[in-house]
Amino acid sequence: MNNSKNLEKTEVKDYFNGTGFDRWRRIYSKSDDVNTVQKNIRIGHQKTVDDVIDWIEKDSLFLEKKFCDAGCGVGSLTLPLLKMGISNIQVSDISASMIIETKKRIKNSGLSPKNIQFKTCDLERLTGNFDYVICLDVFIHYPQAVAEEMVKHLCDLSESKLIVSFAPYTPFLAVLKNIGKLFPGPSKTTRAYTLKEKGIINAAKEKGFEVVQQKLNKAPFYFSKLIEFKKIN
Repeated sequence: MNNSKNLEKTEVKDYFNGTGFDRWRRIYSKSDDVNTVQKNIRIGHQKTVDDVIDWIEKDSLFLEKKFCDAGCGVGSLTLPLLKMGISNIQVSDISASMIIETKKRIKNSGLSPKNIQFKTCDLERLTGNFDYVICLDVFIHYPQAVAEEMVKHLCDLSESKLIVSFAPYTPFLAVLKNIGKLFPGPSKTTRAYTLKEKGIINAAKEKGFEVVQQKLNKAPFYFSKLIEFKKIN
């Protein structure tokens, strides 16, 4: 199990430090150099980010909270958090290239990274205590058992909220075996996994978290289940 898990993480790290970096940098930008599939992934991912921001804004004390953007990618969530006035953020990604790109986008946006802590590491190596731990569209790269372990670890880092998104298991996607087969030719990504929602919820429940709200976001070639958990006191 550990060897398989380590292999998955190595493949993800190598992909996002290599060919995957430029591909996803373009997808999560305003670049016109994307195909139809990639453009719809961009639209779907933005829906997920927008929903997270809406949920956070319902917390009247969000400016006082400490955030962890786990698996930040190119900063799709980090930048909106900064624009909201949130300054206490830990930003992490398994890819050093993604961290560099996030820093670059923060600078180009005229935002201050003064109180941001950047870490290049996988989810399991994250440490700290946060009010909000958020992990968006990362679990697609990991099989069910590994993703559930990661959820449990993220719960250990949160004092209050955990927000995650993942590609939910559906009969349609099961027929296709994995989402990666939706990417034609040169757009193909690393192995991609659909996850059973019950397993993700039970993993969080085991750590004392309950579901607060959830939403399914869909765009052509993008399926993402967004769930907000709250720690039960």
